[in-house]
Amino acid sequence: MSAVDSAPAPVADFAAIKVRQQAAWSTGNYAVVGTTLQIVGENLCEALDVRAGSRVLDVAAGNGNATLAAARRWCDVTSTDYVAALLDSGRARAQAEGLSVQFEQADAEALPYADASFDIVMSTFGVMFTPDQTKAAAELARVCKPGGRIGLANWTPESFIGQLFKTIGKYIAPPAGVKSPALWGTNARLEELFDGSARQITATTRDFTFRYRSPAHFVEVFRAFYGPMNKAFGALEGERQMAFHTDLMALIESRNRSNDATLVLPSEYLEVVVERW
Repeated sequence: MSAVDSAPAPVADFAAIKVRQQAAWSTGNYAVVGTTLQIVGENLCEALDVRAGSRVLDVAAGNGNATLAAARRWCDVTSTDYVAALLDSGRARAQAEGLSVQFEQADAEALPYADASFDIVMSTFGVMFTPDQTKAAAELARVCKPGGRIGLANWTPESFIGQLFKTIGKYIAPPAGVKSPALWGTNARLEELFDGSARQITATTRDFTFRYRSPAHFVEVFRAFYGPMNKAFGALEGERQMAFHTDLMALIESRNRSNDATLVLPSEYLEVVVERW
């Protein structure tokens, strides 16, 4: 065995990584992008077969897509995120619809709730981005009551968004020791994360379709408002920024199925229902 082969795997500094991640997701205005994903929250609530009066926790809720979907079904909803501005956006949306929701700033890896506090715990494209995946999954399971359900929407590795993050990773190295968020979009990783806490895991492959005026419009919106993309462009200069833009456009155009000047781009995700013991 060589010295390289025997070198220990890098240890992640989860606290420092989380600070940087929180700063990234606070950059721009994710709500501009997040609002377009509303249908995912609606579909997840149907997959979970939520019932009126259920105690529901939305983790890493962003601007509240799944939160609002559950509240529209007369659930008792608590919506959490570690970015206060996104909670403010969700609160404004709920008020506009006359929905009663509790909004609380919280860390997905250290949820401030007692064991078995909720009938349903869910997250759409949120908890998958936590640096300590094992800890986050354990927290979802801990606050969900026995016999309750955990619902997730997670981008898959081969999805457009999975490949988008892979493209970003070519130019901005991901943090050492942190597993890819897209692993949450695989059955194997889900079984690892919920081993011992799940009676059954049902994962259904779905597509969310991004619809924008053009490929260039998509990049314009994501560069301005989507934190990770905004940070990537800001960290690159000159030729590397131009190369990054070229690679992004190539990826987008390879997945675009509009056959006209607009963008109609499907991105695969797993719709997951974890039934607790």
